[in-house]
Amino acid sequence: MDLNFDTYLAINYKNKSQIARVLSENWVKKNSYCPSCGEIHLNEFENNKPVADFYCKSCLEQYELKSKNAIRVGKKVVDGAYSTMIERINSNENPNFFFLTYDKSKWKVNNFLIIPKHYFTSDIIIKRNPLSQNARRAGWTGCNIDITKIPENGRIFLVKNSKIIPKEKVQNKWKGTEFLRKKKGESKGWILDVMNCVDTIQKETFTLKEMYTFEKFLKEKYPKNNHIKDKIRQQLQFLRDKGLIEFKSRGTYKKIKL
Repeated sequence: MDLNFDTYLAINYKNKSQIARVLSENWVKKNSYCPSCGEIHLNEFENNKPVADFYCKSCLEQYELKSKNAIRVGKKVVDGAYSTMIERINSNENPNFFFLTYDKSKWKVNNFLIIPKHYFTSDIIIKRNPLSQNARRAGWTGCNIDITKIPENGRIFLVKNSKIIPKEKVQNKWKGTEFLRKKKGESKGWILDVMNCVDTIQKETFTLKEMYTFEKFLKEKYPKNNHIKDKIRQQLQFLRDKGLIEFKSRGTYKKIKL
């Protein structure tokens, strides 16, 4: 994997955003691979494909690319139309998302990560204000993707701080989260919310008592559930069975990094 963009491809372009798009898409095509099956190269969809940018010819996983000139991805990423995004994440056509940041002064990759599609829920799609009546697309409503609501295990780096992550590690982390694909609706929401609560605790080992401090937050999200503490314990058991946390002693758990 070469972290440098092939700037020769931009010699016939003058528009800055077009140059960035051409270089970033080419870099992904030439240097990335399918995190799901390990296929060496991804294929590009035809231009203006409404669903995704790349696909794997082996396992047929689809990927959409979001790139920007920055050190880190940041807390929020600008996306397209709100209604379209909500429809996509609730359909079978929802792609996985690549997020690429680069240093424009060097045209070199800083970070490249993927968030699998099974981590996307309507909760992480933030509706923006509609465009004003004076705008060319008056009334159009866009959205942002709130990265902070993605559990740590759902942020899979292929390149982190300009350091290439071993392919085997990337694929192991991907496979360690595939169980979420079978979850839908509130069942999936509970798992992701408890995973985020675990991430909020800033230490490797944590207790059930610490998890109970999120009871109020979870009750607000699930007002019809009158047994929040029981549900927390149930989800911790599930995460333990999936190898994401480890039971250390009565009421004590340890985080496991995939």
